[in-house]
Amino acid sequence: MAACDGVSIDRVYQQRAGWRVAALRDDPESARLFLADGEIPEEFSLLRQPELASLLERIARDGRDGFYAGATATTLVKGVQAAGGIWTLRDLADYRVIERPALRFKLKDNRELISAPPPSAGGVALAQSLGMLQQLPWQSADKLQRSHYEVEVLRRAYRDRGLLGDPDFVTPPIAQLLAPSYLQQLASSIDPQRATTSASLAPAPAWREGDHTTHFSVLDNAGNAVAATLSINLPFGAAFSVPGTGVVLNNEMDDFAAALHGSNTYGLSGSAANQIAGGKRPLSSMSPSFIDSPEAFATFGTPGGSRIPSMVLLAMLSYLDGQPPSAWVSTPRYHHQYLPDVIEHEPNTFSPVEQAQLQQRGHNLKVVERPYGNQQVLLWNKQSGNVEGASDPRGIGQAQLFSPWPDSKKPVK
Repeated sequence: MAACDGVSIDRVYQQRAGWRVAALRDDPESARLFLADGEIPEEFSLLRQPELASLLERIARDGRDGFYAGATATTLVKGVQAAGGIWTLRDLADYRVIERPALRFKLKDNRELISAPPPSAGGVALAQSLGMLQQLPWQSADKLQRSHYEVEVLRRAYRDRGLLGDPDFVTPPIAQLLAPSYLQQLASSIDPQRATTSASLAPAPAWREGDHTTHFSVLDNAGNAVAATLSINLPFGAAFSVPGTGVVLNNEMDDFAAALHGSNTYGLSGSAANQIAGGKRPLSSMSPSFIDSPEAFATFGTPGGSRIPSMVLLAMLSYLDGQPPSAWVSTPRYHHQYLPDVIEHEPNTFSPVEQAQLQQRGHNLKVVERPYGNQQVLLWNKQSGNVEGASDPRGIGQAQLFSPWPDSKKPVK
């Protein structure tokens, strides 16, 4: 398997390791696993993880107990405690995966958004953004006007993010946030010619009710689809590896609101609904999503921290505009998350003239020095049976059809 035989170091690995090289050097086990004599490995050299290969074999043999119980659990807990952590064997034994109903939101033209529910905030942000845009003339607008509309709906959707949290601890007001009357209210508050400063927006309503990530999209010949986003938060997570396991731990605790008046690594503001509590799952921006209709089925998803919903939204709008999957993943990116009150954008997203025009409308802009995200998408045309995939040109992934489907083997309608 790859963990034992090794995988080739590529430019993306080198880039991500460069972002966290100091943290990797601080942990001897992480430095041993992911660096070469304390330096970033050379391109095309091999990353081998025999301890991880043994752990994966135990999981394959023993299932859940191959990780959350037995020798693996004991080694993990001892390693974490030796480094000053507070894990216990009971913490691992008590962990359970929770399956929740997908978030569903009706769109125009008999389409439906199917996305991640809380504790992911991404699905709600996408539904709100699309719901507001459906009431605005975004498709007939020129590029600048369209960008203005999209920034303004994102500003409002990210403002409402603070109402969301783990449904086992709080009751997210999903029905109210997605109510047509509320989305109409939000859309009507958008000035077509001027930016709404985030400071001028009222706080999110108090309803009366109790980079690193990866993504893949898969469709089989029976029409079953998966859009899966997995995260360890920052590249190399906590940059702490448990000796003897090959496992690098995540730093997803950063997704909680450690302080109500602070912000996390991605600049997202804290909220009471997302405060730390035992057994609680943190709010996330992950947004694996489908758009389904009688004519077609499309999947979307990407890594990218707090920018995930805005990236997925831009890809969805490209799809709704009738563009091919290759255009969804390559569209220039920009992002607004309510606070800080700034449009972040890739270097070539806006021309100097367009930047000046957006600033004249009251927008603040900030160039993100490097392209971001790594979107993976699929489109199934239910009428023809044709399937297209696309992988983000910013990354090194590939879209592959493993075998041509005879007519009798195409995905069912």
